[in-house]
Amino acid sequence: MRTIIGAVFLSLDGVMQAPGGPEEDSSGGFGLGGWIWVHSDDITREMVRGYLLGPPYELLLGRRTYDIFAAYWPQVPPDNPIAARFNPTAKWVLSSRDLSPPWYNSQRLSSLEAVRELKASNGPDLLVQGSSTLYPQLLAAGLLDRLILQTFPVVLGRGKRLFGEGTPPGSYKLVSSVVSSTGVVMTTYEFTGQKPVVSFIS
Repeated sequence: MRTIIGAVFLSLDGVMQAPGGPEEDSSGGFGLGGWIWVHSDDITREMVRGYLLGPPYELLLGRRTYDIFAAYWPQVPPDNPIAARFNPTAKWVLSSRDLSPPWYNSQRLSSLEAVRELKASNGPDLLVQGSSTLYPQLLAAGLLDRLILQTFPVVLGRGKRLFGEGTPPGSYKLVSSVVSSTGVVMTTYEFTGQKPVVSFIS
């Protein structure tokens, strides 16, 4: 059984679209890309290195993120440590269409049931990067085990959100938290189950 881990850069109002640069994902007319770098410091960089360059993993991606990554990472020199991890590892893509452009060691998953079967198989953990439309589906199906969040002290007002339409109610256990020198709150949560509804009125 594999663990599915989502690692997300997040604004205070829950937006996760195009954290790295203006041209990363401008879909929907989003023009605020590139909002993480002014808040980067050694602590935030160390956390990213911890999950991107740490234990072995395979990537689980939505289609748009796959297209962005497939057009970028194969062109990056192999001495880049992230390219050295992303390019050879298996990439699993939830998509209704064939994968184009091709990216080495990429395979399409046609349904959430296929994701469930992959999760039940033997192999390294599955790391979700980007892929905002994938999260509500994984959450609704009870397939997401862990969330690694870096919440940045910015409000964007619009854009793709982590907990988008279709996200079911649920509860999570905080397993770690760190605050960077620039005010980025870095937290790791593990899914515990559906949150009960309790009235505080006796």
